[in-house]
Amino acid sequence: MATLSQITLNFNHKIKLSNDGGALSSDTGEFLFREFDEKIGFSKILKDHLKLKDSRSYYFHSNENLLRQKIYQMIGGYSEDDAADQLTKDPVFTQIIGTSALASQPSLSRFYSRFDEESIEYLNQANQKLLDKIHSFRKSEALFIDLDSTHSDTYGDQESSSYNAHYGTMGFHPLVAFDGATGDFLKAKLRPGNVYTSNGVVEFIQPLIEHYNEKFPETSLFLRGDSGFAVPGLYDLCEKESVYYIIRLKSNAQLQRLAEEYRSTSPFVNSSKTECYFEETIYQAKSWSKPRKVIIHSVRPAGEMFFHHSFFVTNFDVASPQDIVLAYKKRGTMENYIKEAKNGFYMDKMNSHSYLINEVKMMLSLLAYNLTNWLRTLCFPQGQRTMQIESIRTRLIKVASKLVKSGRSLYFKLSSSFVYQKFFWNVMGQLQKLQIE
Repeated sequence: MATLSQITLNFNHKIKLSNDGGALSSDTGEFLFREFDEKIGFSKILKDHLKLKDSRSYYFHSNENLLRQKIYQMIGGYSEDDAADQLTKDPVFTQIIGTSALASQPSLSRFYSRFDEESIEYLNQANQKLLDKIHSFRKSEALFIDLDSTHSDTYGDQESSSYNAHYGTMGFHPLVAFDGATGDFLKAKLRPGNVYTSNGVVEFIQPLIEHYNEKFPETSLFLRGDSGFAVPGLYDLCEKESVYYIIRLKSNAQLQRLAEEYRSTSPFVNSSKTECYFEETIYQAKSWSKPRKVIIHSVRPAGEMFFHHSFFVTNFDVASPQDIVLAYKKRGTMENYIKEAKNGFYMDKMNSHSYLINEVKMMLSLLAYNLTNWLRTLCFPQGQRTMQIESIRTRLIKVASKLVKSGRSLYFKLSSSFVYQKFFWNVMGQLQKLQIE
């Protein structure tokens, strides 16, 4: 570690600053994640599913440790691999990883290159196994599969980077699925930037639906998607697999005529107030194999003369049209999950020339996101389970401590002036009581 010469502060010449304090860490809260990791078997399951083409005859850093190091660096807010060069002897990180020194940036870069398509699929399987464990522990009666696509900007000569007309920039166009009820990151797939929103969506979501129907037949499955996913193949799949779905439709002339039959002659009730109506009808597009139920949501904003209509196709028969639209609108929380995956876990940092390596990095972001989400939803106090990762870092992770060795024990002495210590010890108590088989 580089050592600065001692600096004297101008406002008080008695104060001297240097960075040679010794066995100190500013990331003591990472121990909470490592303790939770052990509780749910996170690292063990990843190790069992880590299948890489490793031709090294001698190495100091195992693939398991490299994977854990990268995930914990992300959780700590260190997006760049070269952060490891400064963290190499950090007493908290070395204990979490289980090594005397962290791997350097070149070692992490070489680690990514040992992945192939099969290795990525094994990581997906590991994520699914962990999702299953948490799902069983929660005893969830329903799973809300929220589909969306997002954009990852690129700024160089990245393989398969293309111009996306909707976003108006170069990059990739990943497909993602979250559980709308828990925020769990179910699945992600990297795609070239110029593919349409629904491209490959049936192939993407079918294994997930089949898995939950087989593994958790008692769980009700709900799927929600915006108009970019309004494709007959997705409706057919959901109907075949007994999945309830609500998918927004793009407006067309025929749907507008149907809506106007209900509302075109509707007199003003009160022009100073917004009017809102919900109708149910049967509709069949030319590309559909059969007629389906469509909900029409008509809104006339205050002070306007005409209605704006929204359309939703669904097979959900046990709810009113209003409840179906409200259920769809709850899908909006997914935007927050995507933002956190990007801003907090760097899911959109596609800075490698290799398309495959960029997909690996996206998968590691997914895993770091899920470990954090499971910790906060299972062990945080009730009112703090929606806390964003930046707040978690401020209040839980960025805790100063000093390492004191005594005999065979390592004592990490936390700062006495730590403002959020009550929250810290509350979470520690909850996770140590946690029993997950």
